[in-house]
Parts: sequence; structure tokens; C-alpha cells
Amino acid sequence: MVTGGTYRRRAVLAALASAGAIGAAPAVLADAFAGQAPSIVRGAAPRLAAIDWAMMETAVALGHVPVAGCELIRFRADAIDPPLPDSVTDLGLRGAPNFELLQLVGPDLILSSPYYTRHAARLQGIAPVLSLTFFEPGVPPLPRAMVALRELAQAIDAPAAGDAATARTEAAFDALARRAQRFADRPVMLIDMGDARHFRAFGADSLYGSTLQRIGLANGWTEGTRFSFAAPVPLDRLADIGDARFVLVSPVPLIAAGQLHRSALWNALPEVRAGRVLQLEPSNPFGAVPAALRFASLLIGALEAA
Repeated sequence: MVTGGTYRRRAVLAALASAGAIGAAPAVLADAFAGQAPSIVRGAAPRLAAIDWAMMETAVALGHVPVAGCELIRFRADAIDPPLPDSVTDLGLRGAPNFELLQLVGPDLILSSPYYTRHAARLQGIAPVLSLTFFEPGVPPLPRAMVALRELAQAIDAPAAGDAATARTEAAFDALARRAQRFADRPVMLIDMGDARHFRAFGADSLYGSTLQRIGLANGWTEGTRFSFAAPVPLDRLADIGDARFVLVSPVPLIAAGQLHRSALWNALPEVRAGRVLQLEPSNPFGAVPAALRFASLLIGALEAA
């Protein structure tokens, strides 16, 4: 049974779609990726809808801004670079996208990942689905993100865009690696502080960890991880890291920051006593090439400023 509220919602969505407010093709970013003009011309591009954030970043890196994506408020807060146009339609939660709105948007291709296989049948009923794997325990994701540039470019019949984005990315990483050489004397310990007594560490199978490797910096965390970062680790494990630089990859919660300031354990760590603690601006740990470049740029900039 369809309720009156459902009829009303469908009528509103249909009116918006006919007026172009939903699913209107967004303007291509002026600087779509790494300060370069996009390789894809307007009008000829297929309409993409992204359920997965790493796939959305990959599309943006190619100059193909999706017409719709999931959790855009949070995405804009975490991903940041390159900025996503306001014209992109928000499909709701990644774990529970609005299928009715997705169908109204009318995508030519839906970008997903193995995280959302439970939705595969419903998504395929709306449009073809391209699902790529970026994150797998024990496997560095950055090389996969690089391959995804060309795989998505092939899928949308724009191989030149994939080649150009790959070349730009490799050149950007090479430049960052040259700047990173002067800081290779110590490993970098990446920390996501949950509270004053626990943190998460990023191993080689995280986007951040594999980006460290790409720019020639050693990762202070040499143990294994699960789902690309370690489950909460007791703070005293930082005493075992050795002579490193601590890098906080996300803002420390306000209460935890006050407790850390008073923590005898934290303040006794050699890195803290020596002032080798850096705070980075936010980036997306489950992103793709743009997120990796943003993280690397923020890291090198912070190291140079320190």
C-alpha cells in the first residue's frame, strides 16, 4: 500500500527532476585534479552516480564529476580536494542509498565497490554497475587506486583521460618524494586519536601507509592491521615505536586533547618531549588518488613548516 506521503514525495521528486534540479549535469571543475584542467569535454560524458567514495574521487580525478553521490556533506568535509560542485545530488547513506532518487537521476553507470555487494541486484536494476576493489587486508591500496584511474577511464570510453590523470599523479608524487627526502631520517608514526588512552595506527595496507611508501618515508607502524587501520591500540604502545615523528592525521577530540595535555604517559614520550608531533588537516583515509595526494601534500607541508 502506497501512502499519501509517498505519493507526495514522488510528486516532488518528479517535479524537481523535470525542472533539472535533480540529476542536472554539473559544470566541470575549473581545476578538476592537481591544478590541471579536466580532460573530458562537457556534454559527451556519461552520467555517473557514485555509491563508493573512492570511486567518486576516481571519477573526479578523471574530470567526470558524478551527477549524484552518497553522504555528500560528510564527503565534502573529509575529502575537500578537489571540491565537489553543489549541483551533485545527494543519494543519502552509502549503506542505504535512496534507490528511488537514484533511478530519477538516471545514471548511465553506477560506481560501487565490494563494500556494497548487498545492493548489487537493486543497483544493476537501475543501470550498469562498475565495482572496483581498493581496500583489502594486507594489500597496499594506492597501486590499486592508480590502476582504477585507467579502469574507470576505459569503462566510460575515455582512455586518454586515464592516461593523463595517471601521468599527472605520478609527476605529483615524484615531486613530493623529492621534498620528502630530507625527512627520511626518522619513520613517521600515523595516529588517529580516539580518546586519551587509545589510538588507531595505519599500516602498509592503508591508503596513508601505502602513500608513505610511495614518497619514500618509513612507516613507524610495522605490524599488521585490519580493514586498513588497526583497531584501537593502547597509548602505551607508542613507547615501543622508537625514534619517530608522530603525525596526527585527524583532529583530536576536545576532551581527549585536554586529557592528553595532562597525561604523564603522553608527555613522557620522547617524540612529545622533543616537539616531534604534527597535526594535519582532515583528509579521507578511504579515498583514492586525490585523497592520497592531499594527505601527502599536507604531510610534507607540515614537515617543512616544522
